Amino acid sequence: MSKTFKTFVALLVFTILGLGVGYIAGGEGKAFQGTSIFFLCALWAFVVNWLVFIPSALAKTEKYYDLTGAFTYITMIILAVYLAQPLGVRGMVAAALVVIWSLRLGLFLFARVKRDKGDKRFDEIKVNGPRFLVAWTIQGTWVILTAACALAMITTADPKGWDVFATIGLILWIIGFSIEVTADAQKSAFRKDPENKSKFINTGLWARSQHPNYFGEILLWIGVAVMALPILSDGTWIALISPFFVMFLLLKVSGIPLLQKAGMKKWGDDPDYLAYRKNTPKLIPKLF
Repeated sequence: MSKTFKTFVALLVFTILGLGVGYIAGGEGKAFQGTSIFFLCALWAFVVNWLVFIPSALAKTEKYYDLTGAFTYITMIILAVYLAQPLGVRGMVAAALVVIWSLRLGLFLFARVKRDKGDKRFDEIKVNGPRFLVAWTIQGTWVILTAACALAMITTADPKGWDVFATIGLILWIIGFSIEVTADAQKSAFRKDPENKSKFINTGLWARSQHPNYFGEILLWIGVAVMALPILSDGTWIALISPFFVMFLLLKVSGIPLLQKAGMKKWGDDPDYLAYRKNTPKLIPKLF
């Protein structure tokens, strides 16, 4: 199988996955001029990323990749809110949570790319147009799938009142968001200290988990999913792919596996690092 064919298949698969979830999950929700609002939002996610891909490919830069991801989330949620009026309290809160999270993460990642003068993940693919397009398409799919439960709450035709699921979900989101923000801040401060150059972080939350930021990320999306449970029915149950998709990406694909590999390459001969990996939970923070 040629690389060109594999690239084409990847583009097709991720596009169908994103639009397919949008179509199925939006089947029972509100519509705009006969078309599911959920599906329109899914289409919007791809359009934004494909449009930004064009100048990025011409300049061979990934500088605005993460910022575009945040922009996609925010504008997609704004579009859903605008088209799905009037909203219930659950839908409004869900929209606010996604916007807060995406704005914070997008700006954080953009600042990191500027500081590091690039993102090593794109060194090979940004010079290859078709492969680079796959990355932008995957980002569109990522936005749709991770925000699926929030979109389901915003676009539902049968909003429910605030209940125990909404309260528990919100609490989980707050805890997860707080952990993620704190972990990122601790790592940024650690890297800014010249004395820590070429060292690995094992202080603060990082002493309790090798990847506390990812734990926070997973927990907050579980919170959004719990909030959505009472409004899910029939095809909208597919929206629960959200937290599982996040876990799959972080645990098996682009998160922990890549960082673990990079860590072994950099500190694999350091006894302290090996002890840290052996004695520190990979994801769920230890309490004591």
